Amino acid sequence: MSHFEAFMLALIQGLTEFLPISSSAHLILPSQVFGWADQGLAFDVAVHVGTLAAVVLYFRKEVVSLLSAWVNSIITGKCCREATLAWMIVLATIPACVFGFFMADIIAHYLRSAWVIAVTTIVFGLLLWWVDRRAPQNIDEYAADPKRSLYIGLAQAAAMIPGTSRSGATMTAALYLGFTREAAARFSFLMSIPIIVLAGTYLGTKLADSTAPVDFGGLGIGLAVSFISAYACIHVFLKLVTRLGMFPFVIYRLLLGAGLIAFLMSQQ
Repeated sequence: MSHFEAFMLALIQGLTEFLPISSSAHLILPSQVFGWADQGLAFDVAVHVGTLAAVVLYFRKEVVSLLSAWVNSIITGKCCREATLAWMIVLATIPACVFGFFMADIIAHYLRSAWVIAVTTIVFGLLLWWVDRRAPQNIDEYAADPKRSLYIGLAQAAAMIPGTSRSGATMTAALYLGFTREAAARFSFLMSIPIIVLAGTYLGTKLADSTAPVDFGGLGIGLAVSFISAYACIHVFLKLVTRLGMFPFVIYRLLLGAGLIAFLMSQQ
């Protein structure tokens, strides 16, 4: 992988990780459309660390508040609203862990294809559009309860299918349950922290057993570019989502899916 490819893939990861347009799809497509080399485990770990650092830094006040309240609730047995929200984020993470444990290999072998990405990009884009128009959107993230959290967690688990989008699926579920657009985005972003930690840890253990050579220059590019682009993306998205809604991302998904189908058909 060249340093240009490392820069572009890290930029794609940072810009798409938190937008409802599927980062996994955008990272798979360059290899299938342009024939780029697979980025490898080390690079995957680097960009995961970059995006994790971005979301933790952006929500640093919330992270400290939620974490301290969560620990205090374990020690004292008393829950304030921050502790309750922290527990709901933990609960929402469980379905993806279970689904990933049993289905990760199946997804990697049978669903990482451009055709799957094209279909899921369109289908889940239309679902996001329908929910964004129809849902009441009148509660914030602190209204999350076990039932709502598990529902959003199941959506996050389903998003392991390439092209679905983790943030897109969780925001769609949250909007359907009545969250405002900003609350749905914030809950989705906070949910991303434990799942990125778990994914990065899993990739890190696999990397530890690998004997493949490591390009530290490429890793540095991946870490820095994914961090900067992800931080900027979170900031801009939260500023615009309440005014523009999800419609621009729906249009993008439909155009991407249609363009990908046209490309694939032209290759037959």
